[in-house]
Amino acid sequence: MNLNEFDKTTYSGLYVSKKSHPVFGKKYVARFQYEKKRYLKVLGYTKKDSLNKTNAIALLKEFKNNIILNKNSNINDKLEAKITIKSSKVENKQDKNINRDTLNVLKDHIKYLENLLGNYKNIDNEILKNGINKIYDLEELKYYQIDLIKMQKYLENTNKKIIIIFEGRDASGKGGAIRRITRYMNNKHYRIVALGKPNDTQRNQWFFQRYTQHFPTGGEIVLFDRSWYNRAMVEPIFGFCTQEEYEIFMEDVVSFENNLVRQDIILIKLYFSVSKAEQKKRFDNRSNNPLKQWKFSEVDMQAQDLWDDFSKKKYEMLRRTSSKTAPWYVVRSDNKHKARLEAIKIILNCVDYDNKNYALNFEPDEKINISVQKELSNMRKNIDY
Repeated sequence: MNLNEFDKTTYSGLYVSKKSHPVFGKKYVARFQYEKKRYLKVLGYTKKDSLNKTNAIALLKEFKNNIILNKNSNINDKLEAKITIKSSKVENKQDKNINRDTLNVLKDHIKYLENLLGNYKNIDNEILKNGINKIYDLEELKYYQIDLIKMQKYLENTNKKIIIIFEGRDASGKGGAIRRITRYMNNKHYRIVALGKPNDTQRNQWFFQRYTQHFPTGGEIVLFDRSWYNRAMVEPIFGFCTQEEYEIFMEDVVSFENNLVRQDIILIKLYFSVSKAEQKKRFDNRSNNPLKQWKFSEVDMQAQDLWDDFSKKKYEMLRRTSSKTAPWYVVRSDNKHKARLEAIKIILNCVDYDNKNYALNFEPDEKINISVQKELSNMRKNIDY
């Protein structure tokens, strides 16, 4: 094994590979010296392990402790043959040495964590746990966000255009996903469009007109935080359109989108599917958290009561408006991080950009990235989605 292919981590004795394997990800190696003997071991290098630094540190400690225990255990085995008071004293001394070595390892680990976390005792455990999880989540997203920048550069160089639609119930995670997707992008070449209620002039226009004026030019990405699909779900439920207007939209939208694709626009439609229980949990958090109360509205208050009505419209929308040219990608969003990661993977898989990092896993997570057919089947069995 060539250690030139590895970098030291901040944890003593732990090394991580400079390159990531396309299936197994980063490789971690334990390397340390004990009683003038050097030990080297690859840690948990299988697909199911899915190692990160925290897991690798735990495996390193386990490996090191086993070495210490086995070493001293061999000494103890030899001493046990001498059934004398003297041998008994020696055994007790060896036990103390084992305990001392193990204790020193634990002390080093505790000291490392305390230096890292600072005055953690003053922070609520749940907040601390969520914060630590976010660090790992952001680290995982980072490599895909790098490829989003590559994709954006490719669009600029080739003058191609992308429209990404984000649909889903209230509190399904659309806004958070948009922020993660655009976080490091060049803001000169993307726009986020979130339209409010139409004014009197817009209500008397062709329905799609107020959306088309926001469409991308060459080399640009436009992300719609809710889109013309308001007419498929929100408007008919709240009486903002007639039944006839709803039917006309449902009949025309597939042709409208087919024409967009024919005009060389890359159209990506993402539906964030949150469960009823998770939506309620997020609404409760919005109403109780002073930092998020601005998000809570009267419409939110009605969302749970109107759940079944929205489910019926969602079912019809997915059934009637998903086409080969412009399919829906259903993203289960109860787990925000996994939903965001999967949304980014879907976008990257829709564009054949240059210098793609094939060391990353672009395969869909079938528990998160659900086909329309599967989502419709699930909805027929359980209306909570």
